Amino acid sequence: MRYLVMIHLDEEQLAAMPKEEMDALIAAHLAYDETLQRSGHFVIAQALQNADAATIVRVRGGKVATTDGPFIETKEQLSGFYLIDAKDLNDAIQVAAKIPSAPIGSIEIRPIWDLSEPKGVLPVGA
Repeated sequence: MRYLVMIHLDEEQLAAMPKEEMDALIAAHLAYDETLQRSGHFVIAQALQNADAATIVRVRGGKVATTDGPFIETKEQLSGFYLIDAKDLNDAIQVAAKIPSAPIGSIEIRPIWDLSEPKGVLPVGA
């Protein structure tokens, strides 16, 4: 089963991080990508630019409206993600717990909803 594993970090904390510490965090993420590739969990991983670079798009009544980000006022922002293959949620949790940013932020795991499932069948918890 596929899971989206989202990394939420405090952008102010990241901005205040010494260059050497940030370089070490990036290197740890790149090394973890290789570990996940070898284990068969890796599908894709990407870091995201800061939330102030985001654009929110809404379509209401056929009209498109855009707003510059961030969308929600929260201390932690979505800063990156992994799309992984895992045998179950427990496996996904084990993968998420080893993400190098986990000790300084929070990790959200969401199962991917396979839209090819029969109509009317919602994913667990929906």
